Amino acid sequence: MTDRLQEALDRIRPDVRAAHAYAVQPSAGVVKLDIMENPFRLPPELQRALGERLGAVAINRYPAERTAELASALREHAGVPPEVGITLGNGSDELISLLTLAVAQPGAAIVSPVPSFVIYEMCARHQRLDFVGVPLRADDFELDEAAMLAAIEQHQPALVYLSYPNNPTGNLWSAASIERIVAAAPGLVVMDEAYQPFASGDSLALMARHPHVLVMRTMSKFGLAGVRIGYLLGAKALTDEIEKLRPPFNISVLNAEAALFALAHAEVYAAQAATLRAERERVFAALQALPGIAPWPSQGNMILARVRDAAATFAALKARGVLIKNVSAAHPLLANCLRITIGTPDENTRLLAELPQCLS
Repeated sequence: MTDRLQEALDRIRPDVRAAHAYAVQPSAGVVKLDIMENPFRLPPELQRALGERLGAVAINRYPAERTAELASALREHAGVPPEVGITLGNGSDELISLLTLAVAQPGAAIVSPVPSFVIYEMCARHQRLDFVGVPLRADDFELDEAAMLAAIEQHQPALVYLSYPNNPTGNLWSAASIERIVAAAPGLVVMDEAYQPFASGDSLALMARHPHVLVMRTMSKFGLAGVRIGYLLGAKALTDEIEKLRPPFNISVLNAEAALFALAHAEVYAAQAATLRAERERVFAALQALPGIAPWPSQGNMILARVRDAAATFAALKARGVLIKNVSAAHPLLANCLRITIGTPDENTRLLAELPQCLS
């Protein structure tokens, strides 16, 4: 390494240099059940229609009115009135970054149950904020309401994240506990509904009752993970402040057009979600019947399960051409846990055929 390169590296924050980038497993040639994508592609006729539509987009122009039209369409799709505020992100990851930046004042804290979505903590650390992770109950991954309320009382967080359903555990937490946590929170409460298409409930009524509650959603689980569209709903006074931090052209014209096309064919994606919900229950029942694995019920498009040796099971499945996620190192409560994304019926059948030989 040259002296000049070392000098340049020395200008980068030590905590950044000590951190690790978010890792994505290579997946060529395997059944990909590791990252909670919708496994279904559009039917060929819709693929052709989308291609023609994207081909007509004026990619020589910056995004402008089309982004505003997408925001309006997403508000309508969510079923909220026009006066509800909305801001768009390049996926929900960018919205989490913007929310963290918005509250990044000296002494500010962010509270979230753990284990949950790792980006909450990552963004808090990037802004040098205190991140307070409150462990879930070990037996059922339900909120520890008393501990959450104590953390709120002690730290007076600027921001509380509640993932609903939670990643990676897949459960919807107690509505009564959430109501009391929301009432106690002095700052923003963000209900992260990334998996809402697969869940039996949502937080829109909660948002209507509490003006400091924001609902965050993504089109990734809707079926557009490659398009990267996230959106944040809530009181306009709050979303207007987040909007000030949003890069002016963060949603490309191609992404906006693809998202508008998908919303115009929402019934196709709704049918895909219904298939995935049915497949989730089929896979869950099959896992329950297998010795050596203990799954938890899920309201997402994934199932968390504990095995005797997560590393060995993960490696054996990968060797047989099925890629899932080993989350056992993410938090002590996840010891020897695997997270299995729900795939197509054929992919799920393949998983269930290979898994018994991989359980130690």
